[in-house]
Amino acid sequence: MEDILEVMRSRHSVRQYKNEAIGKEQEEALLEEIRDINRESGLNIRLFVDEPEAFKASKPHYGSFSGCRNYFVIEGPSGMEEQAGYFGERLVLFAQKLGLNTCWVALTYERSKVTPEKGNVIYIVIALGYGATQGAAHRCKPVKKLVKAPEEVPEWFKRGVEGALLAPTAINQQQFRIELLSGDTVSIVSLPGPCRYIDLGIVKYSFEAAAGKDNFKWKE
Repeated sequence: MEDILEVMRSRHSVRQYKNEAIGKEQEEALLEEIRDINRESGLNIRLFVDEPEAFKASKPHYGSFSGCRNYFVIEGPSGMEEQAGYFGERLVLFAQKLGLNTCWVALTYERSKVTPEKGNVIYIVIALGYGATQGAAHRCKPVKKLVKAPEEVPEWFKRGVEGALLAPTAINQQQFRIELLSGDTVSIVSLPGPCRYIDLGIVKYSFEAAAGKDNFKWKE
């Protein structure tokens, strides 16, 4: 089985996509994963395939994207920002395993073309497809600014921290702090910033996936 950290290391934000349809096997695998996530989370994640209207490259303010014809809409009842980030990151990494590229999109999509189903709010959109490139790694803040822990830490914590540092966050601000408390308890604090609680969910999933969720517990 592919190491989840290797998947995280290879996954970068991609804004330019090839004019190439997603393979049927990939599409079916994504739909099955979405069904599982929606049942588990209470979200209503939807996949749109071969639908170019959400990303109009002809419009100057959407010009940072090109060739994007596929995307996920992460929506659900009000108050589920953290879940949107957590399960959205699970889906992003699943897509990466399938050989697909992604980019989290909070603002630069055509809102009139992406509307929620009745009773839901849209939390985020995720661009999807075969990237023209594989993107580039984002810069990380020094570990000491983001993590507080004893000098000697277990291997699972090291892996979890690496996963958290690899996690995408809004404007790459990394507005979170992680602390290893006594025993196997981990604290994570979200600091003010754009998409604050979506980012918290993204970072939590990335830490858990890398550390192994059975190795620790979150501070209540």
